[in-house]
Amino acid sequence: MKKMRVRFAPSPTGPLHLGSLRTALYNYLLAKKHQGDFILRIEDTDQDRIVPGSEDYIIEALNWCGLTPNESPYNFGNYGPYRQSERKPLYDVYIRQLIDKGHAYYAFDALERINTLREKRKNKGEVFSYNEKTRLQMDNSLSMTSQELSHRLQQGQPYVIRFKTNTINECFILHDEVRGKLQINTKTLEDKILVKSDGMPTYHLANVIDDHLMKITHVIRGEEWLSSLPLHILLYKALGWEIPCFAHLPLIFKPEGKGKLSKRDGERIGFPVFPLSWKDRLGCREKGYFPEAFINIIALLGWNPGGEQEIFSLSELIDKFSLQRVSKSGARFDKEKAKWINQQYLRKKPIEELISLFHKELEKHQIISTDEYLRKIIEAVKERANFISEIWDHSYYFFESTNQYDVKSIKKVEPMKNIFLLKKITQPLSKLHHFDASTLKKTFEDLIQKKQLCFSKMMLQMRLALVGTLQGTDIFFIMEMIGKEETLKRVYRFMFFLIQ
Repeated sequence: MKKMRVRFAPSPTGPLHLGSLRTALYNYLLAKKHQGDFILRIEDTDQDRIVPGSEDYIIEALNWCGLTPNESPYNFGNYGPYRQSERKPLYDVYIRQLIDKGHAYYAFDALERINTLREKRKNKGEVFSYNEKTRLQMDNSLSMTSQELSHRLQQGQPYVIRFKTNTINECFILHDEVRGKLQINTKTLEDKILVKSDGMPTYHLANVIDDHLMKITHVIRGEEWLSSLPLHILLYKALGWEIPCFAHLPLIFKPEGKGKLSKRDGERIGFPVFPLSWKDRLGCREKGYFPEAFINIIALLGWNPGGEQEIFSLSELIDKFSLQRVSKSGARFDKEKAKWINQQYLRKKPIEELISLFHKELEKHQIISTDEYLRKIIEAVKERANFISEIWDHSYYFFESTNQYDVKSIKKVEPMKNIFLLKKITQPLSKLHHFDASTLKKTFEDLIQKKQLCFSKMMLQMRLALVGTLQGTDIFFIMEMIGKEETLKRVYRFMFFLIQ
């Protein structure tokens, strides 16, 4: 039995969409499940569209996700080079073979003429196709003598090379690992360009040759390439090669379920659709998603593991993954579900790791603290947070005092009628030698019982004084953590604010 070999073959034309990372993930999971190889190949034949920095971005994104290729431009195996732009001599051999066997031909047509023909057909409500019906009317090697072809080539006239679609067998059956049986009518196919005027092969030719030479056994790619499958199958047949298994993954839809989740949707829905930041666009890493959570999120976009389990480690995904459980229909992206998954990973993180990450968050606020202090705070608030940054949102009052108070909350507790509550507590608080939560709680309870005060109103007043809102953790825990001096300072500041 052949060793399974799969490939992820992105173009370096910008940042990776999370859908592309899902393709990489599914390839990786399938390979690892069957002790196979996961190959990264950079498909850079379209030199005009290459964006500087894109290839580095691809490598960094895969590394962040833990999807390390067995072979890549940075980790050579026996089937390199791993950039298509460096493989041109390999392609030339098979281009010549296709031409010699009558499966491809030279086409000298001016682009202006093709565009004119398309426009004329469009005006008639028709579609122009460069195929069996029209090829002999066009300016190509099929419609000219061998002498004329030789003369044009010697003159160096620009040309492309097109595939000569064979329509003798009008229909053939294909199998897709996700979609099952597919039926293709070859009469609907165009004679696609295989080699561009700059001499570089198009994606269609290069990827077929590369997959064959790299011994790829399974081609797992996005649904958008499904329409190209017939041409690729015909190329395999024309070259006399064994056809690999194909699997076309479903689209990822917008949260509202209408239309494909695009690169522009990130800002609109408030969720980054890139794994890492790209220029002025935020990435999932920078937003605060853990790499293992990100992998978990995209794994469930189109794959159903069965059962009720939703949180998976990478090793569990490898064990459970199969193409048979990949859905044919598109997957709807759920921003809230993504946040929930990240929250589950945050809760499971070792406290030492959370402390280290929170130190970095505090640096943004120019705050330095001890590990022991952070340990207590993180343990108190982490259940409320989806991201490390939200730990700050739920704990800022442990690190800095506020002079801004929630007006609606102040009105709610009628401070002018109850301000004396704060005055009554300051004296016993100032006399305490042990400022721990249990002592503080008993001090409040004794005072309230002795003076017959309202406990709930007292707590609301203290929370406003210490936090500025009615949110936050246990009030006695807050007082213990910030200490007596800071507690009294905040109470006095709040009282002064109320009488202004």
